[in-house]
Amino acid sequence: MAEKLKIISLGGLNEIGKNMYVYEYGNDMIVVDCGVGFPDDDMYGIDLVIPDVTYLEKNKEKLRGIFLTHGHEDHIGALPYVMDSISAPVYATALTAALADIKLEEHGNDSKVQMVTVKAGEKVKAGCFNVEFIHVNHSIPDSVALAIKTPVGVVLHTGDYKIDTTPIGEDIIDLARIGELGKHGVLALVSDSTNVENAGYSLSERRVGVSLDEQFKDCRDRIIVTTFASNVHRIQQVIDCAVKYGRKVCVTGRSMENILRIATELGYMKIPAGVIMDINQIKNQPRDKAVIISTGSQGETMSALHRMAFSEHRQIELGPGDKVIISASVVPGNEKTISKVIDELFRRGVQVVYDRGSLLHATGHACREEMKLMLALVKPKYFIPVHGEHRHLELHGAVAKEMGVKPNNVIIANIGDVIELSGRSIMVHDTVPSGRVFIDGIGVGDVGNVVLRDRKHLALDGMVVVVITLSSQDGELVSGPDIVTRGFVYVKESEALIDQLKTLTVEAVESCAKRRITDWSGIKNAVRGRLSDYLFAQTKRNPMIIPVIMDI
Repeated sequence: MAEKLKIISLGGLNEIGKNMYVYEYGNDMIVVDCGVGFPDDDMYGIDLVIPDVTYLEKNKEKLRGIFLTHGHEDHIGALPYVMDSISAPVYATALTAALADIKLEEHGNDSKVQMVTVKAGEKVKAGCFNVEFIHVNHSIPDSVALAIKTPVGVVLHTGDYKIDTTPIGEDIIDLARIGELGKHGVLALVSDSTNVENAGYSLSERRVGVSLDEQFKDCRDRIIVTTFASNVHRIQQVIDCAVKYGRKVCVTGRSMENILRIATELGYMKIPAGVIMDINQIKNQPRDKAVIISTGSQGETMSALHRMAFSEHRQIELGPGDKVIISASVVPGNEKTISKVIDELFRRGVQVVYDRGSLLHATGHACREEMKLMLALVKPKYFIPVHGEHRHLELHGAVAKEMGVKPNNVIIANIGDVIELSGRSIMVHDTVPSGRVFIDGIGVGDVGNVVLRDRKHLALDGMVVVVITLSSQDGELVSGPDIVTRGFVYVKESEALIDQLKTLTVEAVESCAKRRITDWSGIKNAVRGRLSDYLFAQTKRNPMIIPVIMDI
């Protein structure tokens, strides 16, 4: 039986983020992207979420390369963690490679990773695969789609893309090459689904520049602009407006400082001499001659904007005479955090511009008409929507069917599904180990679902610790019980409840003695069960109960 091409998602399906896709044929395998996800509200203490790469570790001798489509966290952020357990050359365009190198260096494994810089238009041979980098527009420069030539046909993996006919500082997406591929025949299109719910076409980045100019014109306030640090073109347009209106610019926020340095070194940003000002000089600059470009468009606690809003920034204090422009859309889940920052800015007398109607942000993802154009150009036999929650995948699949892809040739997959395809068929044939690995501090994977469940339990209901001392000779209660609570009730106002818990504990211990239960596990279970039933009956709460037994 002839080999089939396998396409496996280890992340990026039924979620926004954590993008990682495996292409496998025979004894060869490549990986597209290596991204992180961000924790949900109930993932207490978790910093980042990365894909489970058990399948890669088991097949690392097959791995011929990792190909990165662009430099966003959800496509490169897991690289330092993944490269601890596997080894393969990493292929990326210049800006993407530079951003990945920073992450690898911070993690201390940059010397172990072979980073190969490529340009759009180049091709890389990796085992039986031949991968071509194709220029696309996105909200970060140097973004590419990948045309992956396999023994069974060509697969076009779009990465994150939009069709911007008037981009800033770069060419329009290479529709000519994409159309040429479609003319010669594309077996499968694996495509970004993020904005499928939005009809029409995405806003051009150049239109945002017009809106920014309107905000700068005739403004006498100090202007603070916050946006995604990776949006080099947006930052360039802010600097252009500052130059036009005779303002100096300072940058605050570590990621913003890094991107400014890297993009300038690589030639993606052009900043006239004397425009950038040291942040320590900002107090000496007249308000109508100053612009601050800041991180914190999502209200992140440690970001520069958050620190400015809550008077925690060492160099900048905001108040009347300041105008904050939030040039970013709110990522789902961040509504509360950014609202908290905006409220605090209003309390300080700051003018805040954040209305979506002001056209101060342009998405980096294709809207529905752009998706249709992509499908019309590529004319794929098979269609696999990725990069989206389940509704996005289903809706994108419906668009593909509308554009002529046969219903049976559209695959809505789950993480870990093995999609097998050839020139004659496509189907989900199997599954591989997949899921989420949690990053907590320097710990990778040492926090699992059981620990998260306990953290959630503690956060919602608190805990009760019961300490008793038993005689090592006869098991009789020698002292205690002592009751310690955290996050459950205020002890000084609940003395009657605490006294009853002590009484119930004594009864449980005595009951165990009568039934000749002497092992500590049995006694702890008895105490836990008695107290749990009582507390739920009295408070309708279910705190974590931790019996502690000592013997003398």
